[in-house]
Amino acid sequence: MLTPKERANKIGAIVRVASGNFLEMYDFIVYGYYAVYIGKAFFPSHSQFASLMLSLVTFGAGFLMRPLGAIVLGAYIDRKGRRQGLIVTLGLMAFGTLTIALTPNYSAIGIAAPLIVLIGRLLQGLSAGVELGGVSVYLAEIATEGNRGFYCSWQSASQQLAVVFTALLGVAYWGNHCARKPGGVGLANSPVDRLPDYSNYSLASPLSRRDGSLSQNAASPSKSRRCNPHARR
Repeated sequence: MLTPKERANKIGAIVRVASGNFLEMYDFIVYGYYAVYIGKAFFPSHSQFASLMLSLVTFGAGFLMRPLGAIVLGAYIDRKGRRQGLIVTLGLMAFGTLTIALTPNYSAIGIAAPLIVLIGRLLQGLSAGVELGGVSVYLAEIATEGNRGFYCSWQSASQQLAVVFTALLGVAYWGNHCARKPGGVGLANSPVDRLPDYSNYSLASPLSRRDGSLSQNAASPSKSRRCNPHARR
């Protein structure tokens, strides 16, 4: 049983990591709802269709970066710990979003505008690639015995809430040519800087530490034998 203080710490960790995950997904998909206006601002063309397609191609470039982000940042999280990895991930997303939000229009700086937007979008994709795995592993590592599925469900729940919220915001701002306002919402996505780091626990054996010692909640030998039909008696 958890003490009231331990329970409060668990809830606080879940809320912070879920809110960061929410804002991460919001930042990644909000571009798509304003692709028309982004196309007009950064990808002007004599054809409105061509402008929209260039905007959507840039949006899609973020998805191409996700596998690379999963591999590179996944390895970084293993080396530096879940907490530090999530901070870097959210920082990259915030920087990519800020880059897009502050880039002057094509009419002001020419071809540099779409190139800067593309770089911002690639950074967003790099960050989003590891977010699902990093958050899921972190939640699994802080889960109490018998509640791992419930803890991990907050990863998906927060992402789906972000999708709904972004869609509602898209409807609210539809027709508003200033697409930078909704993008600024996601710049607050750094709530994990106070997360405790549980990365010294290994999911391969949730009750054992990486240094080989057992946690206080480790099962007794007799209980382990009952759970393992192949164990010697």
